[in-house]
Amino acid sequence: MGLIKNIFSAIFDFLQGIVVILAIMVMIYLFIMSPQEINGASMEPNFHNKEFILTNKIEYKLHDPKRGEVVIFKSPRNKDIDYIKRIIGEPGDTVGLKGGNYYVNGTKLDEPYLTPGTYISGGNFLREDSETIVPKGRYFVSGDNRGHSSDSREFGPIPKEDFIGKAFLRYWPFSEAGLIQQPTYVLP
Repeated sequence: MGLIKNIFSAIFDFLQGIVVILAIMVMIYLFIMSPQEINGASMEPNFHNKEFILTNKIEYKLHDPKRGEVVIFKSPRNKDIDYIKRIIGEPGDTVGLKGGNYYVNGTKLDEPYLTPGTYISGGNFLREDSETIVPKGRYFVSGDNRGHSSDSREFGPIPKEDFIGKAFLRYWPFSEAGLIQQPTYVLP
């Protein structure tokens, strides 16, 4: 009888440990970081379809997003879909499109992460030879594959509250694993 009691006690202790570990994992997933799968080609050549990244979910609760950061947010057209894009304009910035290039506050944006010769076409919201001021609490975002990205050129700036978090680590495929680098821009 003692042996059976010890076996049940060991099984119960094991299951209790599993439940604690699962509860911790759920808390991390809900509040700290979560995995995301890249779907589509909108961020090529820097992120590819079927790659996996980790998203930092607390970063933007402590700090405002910055230009150049890669963010995950809820699609403005369907909140069940997550998008991945790069921040081009912060609140108060004037973002323009001229000659197939972005201009932020009157300065051409140098984007070394793009394929050389990338032409940026206008959309329904931001057209060629026009500009917009990014409203308070919103961010102008764009995919790195400008010819194949539905972004702020189409639907306008995104509210910060729609952001899920900042992409900070690529973990699949292993050959591309590592921290996601953020560019620095020289703007007035």
